[in-house]
Amino acid sequence: MFKYLFVGLGNPGVEYEKSRHSVGRMILQSWVKAPGKEAEFSNWVLDKKVLALSSKGEVDGTEVRLLLPETFMNNSGKSVKSLITSVKKAHNLVVVHDDVDLPFGKMKISFDRGSGGHKGLESIIKAVKTKEFIRVRVGVSPQTASGKIKKPSSEKVVDFIISNFKPAELEEFKKINKK
Repeated sequence: MFKYLFVGLGNPGVEYEKSRHSVGRMILQSWVKAPGKEAEFSNWVLDKKVLALSSKGEVDGTEVRLLLPETFMNNSGKSVKSLITSVKKAHNLVVVHDDVDLPFGKMKISFDRGSGGHKGLESIIKAVKTKEFIRVRVGVSPQTASGKIKKPSSEKVVDFIISNFKPAELEEFKKINKK
């Protein structure tokens, strides 16, 4: 059994693998591809029971499971529901996801917060019946030269988050993700 469950949010499929909305998946995928001294993870295996790709490993002697839901974002909770069956277990759930309210490359950790309109988080909150879990919010919005965030208008948010990162952004993301 695992102590911590990390869930990388994103949409499955090749057409979404470089989209802003799949940044959570991209981060967890990089952990499995590039093992470090602190942790090594198994290759991804499709777990049909939870409808997700799964990888297991240890970090400083603590068992960790990584999960990439193979459902679309709005149904991410289906993959988590059978693994997180109590509020106590939810305290060891870490969801990594995109956030348009943060500038590209910035991360913020929060606990026991609402979904902020993120449909994947809403699905998980509904499935596990609590907001009491950890979120790693990863910024995907560009900034102006003066450092102000250029958040898309509410009518354009969906198109923005499902669009692919620009090649220069992907290169920058790879550098940031190595840290």
